[in-house]
Amino acid sequence: MIAPMEPEAFVASRLTSGNLLFPTHIVVAAHAVMRRKRSWLRVNEESIGLRSVASVKITTGIIWSDIRIESTGGSGFIESHGHSKADARRIKELIETLQSRPPGAEDAAADTRPCPHCAEPIRRAAKICRFCGRDVG
Repeated sequence: MIAPMEPEAFVASRLTSGNLLFPTHIVVAAHAVMRRKRSWLRVNEESIGLRSVASVKITTGIIWSDIRIESTGGSGFIESHGHSKADARRIKELIETLQSRPPGAEDAAADTRPCPHCAEPIRRAAKICRFCGRDVG
């Protein structure tokens, strides 16, 4: 069974240009990647659905890494700089892992429970286990 994923947030270093007062946040959730950048009077949020991510490019410097997440069709991208190398690798790893899951896998896992007799995953509304044939109602 696939457990629901909590969104993971990554914050750019305040020591990099453009991030001194309001650092950029990258949030990787189960269905989308979002870039959140605050300024004095507003918040700018951009997101790309995970199924629409075409590539994740990491440019690594001596200390910090820049990340560019491109969407399919070339319609847009998310760009952020000033992340640690470990954070940049983790963002890429999360996106690739979540993209490899079958569509709807998380939703299906939330709608199941183990059979009390054979421990196989069955739907919550099931009356009879499809594996062992016993009454679970």
